[in-house]
Amino acid sequence: MRLFELNRHYDVSGVSGTGVVAEGVQFADGTTVIRWIGELASTVVWDNIETAIKVHGHDGATELVWI
Repeated sequence: MRLFELNRHYDVSGVSGTGVVAEGVQFADGTTVIRWIGELASTVVWDNIETAIKVHGHDGATELVWI
């Protein structure tokens, strides 16, 4: 397993704020789970990290940081 955080430099949506906005894990088979932090917390399962970043990366506004 690989742990990571999503660090948002700019809040495109105006919802999640900036800084560390989510914690995550990528499993050996590529499955990725993201846990959003904050008032609107949720947990999302993705087939792979690439798809999750396409949706939530906002063209570089959010950085994946491996822990």
